[in-house]
Amino acid sequence: MRLPLAVALLSLAAGCATPALPDLSGVDALLLGEQHDAGDHPQLQQRWVATLAQRGTLAALALEMAERGTSTAGLGAGASESEVRTALRWNTEAWPWERYGLPVMAAVRAGVPVLGANVPRDEMHQAMQDGKFDQLLPGPALKAQQQAIRRGHCDLLPEQQVRPMTRAQIARDVAMAQTIASQVAPGKTVVLIAGAGHVQPDIGVPQHLPATVSVRPVVLPSEATGKDYCDEFRNRQTPR
Repeated sequence: MRLPLAVALLSLAAGCATPALPDLSGVDALLLGEQHDAGDHPQLQQRWVATLAQRGTLAALALEMAERGTSTAGLGAGASESEVRTALRWNTEAWPWERYGLPVMAAVRAGVPVLGANVPRDEMHQAMQDGKFDQLLPGPALKAQQQAIRRGHCDLLPEQQVRPMTRAQIARDVAMAQTIASQVAPGKTVVLIAGAGHVQPDIGVPQHLPATVSVRPVVLPSEATGKDYCDEFRNRQTPR
């Protein structure tokens, strides 16, 4: 039975201890929505993954940061970080290993599989052209997802790119949901690490999970980084 899809927002005040793992009794999937450059998130992810593993209730760790079809399942608990990166076909330019290696290796050391959950790069262009992804969200949710794409690109994205980019986002959510569903096990919890937008209950991964999968989305708190993301995006869009 699906649990209520209210998104929990954790408070990580400076200097406070890492929050305790939420009660996951009866929860098949814990969706951790992160800010990709927030400094505190990797340690929290590592702590929660390790805690579930120690309890024997971690079914699998799924990642937005690796492509679907990759897995550490063939590796032993003593596998090196290099072997793990190879198994996941890790793209260090896109996703710094020193950040994500913490929760990944906590799962590996516990003998729990880590799985890539994102759409493979060579399938993404096709997904962006595939109208079936326009039909996978209710009308209001689809419009909300499109608006999220606009806001996420600082309202600088050319309007003709909004629909393809929305399809890509939905395709990622579908792939992550399918990966999670494939790992559900009685009495255990699958953990997903993904960007915060992917765990939103009204437009993200929860929309594409079977109704029989109980899910708890948790958005980790945003952190100030001093970066002007819109200025950075604007500079990338400006021809030089």
